[in-house]
Amino acid sequence: MAAARTVGAGAKPRAEAAAGAGGGVQPLTQAARSPRGSAGGTRPSAAAGPWSAALQFTSPAPVRTPTLWAVLATGVLSMQLLDGGLAINLLLVAIPAAFAAYFSGRAAGRSTRAWSLVWGIGGIGLLIVPALRDADWPSFLAVVTAIGLGSLALNGGRTWPAVLLGPIGVFNSLVTGPAWGWRGLRGRIGGARRGVGVGLRAFVVSAVLLLVFGALFAGADAAFANLLSDLVPDTSVAGGPWRVVLLLFGLVGALAVAHTAAAPVRWDRVVVPAGRPRNRVEWALPLIVLTALFAAFNAVQLAVLFGGYDAVLKKTDQTYAEYARQGFWQLLVVTLLTLLVVVFALRWAPRDDASDRKLVRAVLGTLCALALVVVASAVRRMDMYVEAYGLTRLRVSVLAGELWLGLVIVLIMAAGVWGARWLPRAVAASAAAGVLAFGLMSPDSLIAERNVQRYEDTGKFDLLYAGDLSADAVPALDKLKEPMRSCVLKSIADELGRDDAPWYATSWGEARARDILRERPPAASTDWSVCSRLVDPLTYR
Repeated sequence: MAAARTVGAGAKPRAEAAAGAGGGVQPLTQAARSPRGSAGGTRPSAAAGPWSAALQFTSPAPVRTPTLWAVLATGVLSMQLLDGGLAINLLLVAIPAAFAAYFSGRAAGRSTRAWSLVWGIGGIGLLIVPALRDADWPSFLAVVTAIGLGSLALNGGRTWPAVLLGPIGVFNSLVTGPAWGWRGLRGRIGGARRGVGVGLRAFVVSAVLLLVFGALFAGADAAFANLLSDLVPDTSVAGGPWRVVLLLFGLVGALAVAHTAAAPVRWDRVVVPAGRPRNRVEWALPLIVLTALFAAFNAVQLAVLFGGYDAVLKKTDQTYAEYARQGFWQLLVVTLLTLLVVVFALRWAPRDDASDRKLVRAVLGTLCALALVVVASAVRRMDMYVEAYGLTRLRVSVLAGELWLGLVIVLIMAAGVWGARWLPRAVAASAAAGVLAFGLMSPDSLIAERNVQRYEDTGKFDLLYAGDLSADAVPALDKLKEPMRSCVLKSIADELGRDDAPWYATSWGEARARDILRERPPAASTDWSVCSRLVDPLTYR
């Protein structure tokens, strides 16, 4: 029953392509729909030709004043806040950039659709991860995913080309956006010199008042002075060139976002040509043979599950850990290849009549169901692997990836029953939700908790690996007994001691680790001569 209809998302342009379907922005007025409407450009017809000929390239409406103010705020915040690292400051910089996109979209005569809000709020929400977690790897993954969701919010789209190619439009606007912004700024200044002068004078007077009275209050009370030093970003000229780079980064990025919102590329208009249907025997026979192989493998897995591992290990002359390590990576590759097989089969399977469609659903549905058993077997192998060798960043990452691939298979099966129009956006949303959940669960903390528990149960612990974890792991590692606790936390404490970032560049995980280490610092008497006796270099092999 699997996704026989999933091919419809790429093979049929349908009404969604003609309407420029998208979770992005939609024209409000008839003028916006006309060849020279409020969007300020022309719309090419979706005539037959190269796939790129169907794309909608428009000239954006002139920049409005609210957009320019939002762009300026993004640049200033970027210059002042992004110098010390990434934490809550990235979220603070992204908010005015989002307003710039909203204002420019409204100026172009477009309204925000429901899926735009989903992608936009999801992208902003992903930026919470760097604010909460000290570990760089889940934060990097969250930021990259946030960029992808932002492109969906700006360009819109519900087809696979729109979901996969959306970021190209944003990167193209990195070149066209600044020129568009400069034209708008020059026009605004030329037509409203008096208003600009009034705003500039008000800004200067406000800055002088804040500077004078702030300095007086700081001199009158030491506590207030400390509060100001913590809250106010460093405005020294020591890093002047770098701050100019950050200012340009914020301005160009915000202009690119605003330009994309004003003139999105309609990737939904890209029509993926359908594959030539194959003979029923040509495509069905290989898949039926593959399904039989899956069924045989899964039968063995169920026999092992109910019959116990002891007999299998005795027969294969393998240890428990070797059996686990041998299986997971192969099963992960099997899952990936199964998805590719399903995609190619949907492209070339005949669907001319009801019997063909039923056969496609039956064969691919069975294959997907058996693939889910393979996913469950791979997850079980990884659990065995972790029991034998401990949890690491690589292992928790690939395990999360395997679970997500299993979810994608479930979505494909559902698309085979209810249609595939929603499938690209559902896969994108599931990926974003998985990345957000992965960051919020704090993988470094999870690794530390699991390995501390394993140390209490077996006495095995990789001291060198644990010492390389981020500050997120400190609460779990703090539960270790001495001298192991001090040996593990000493390197993390030294790293935190060298990093004195301001509040807006300090994650919650780092702040919590500092509090723990301040209350219970590592023992000063602990040195390498003591810790070296605790090192077990073979624990994670």
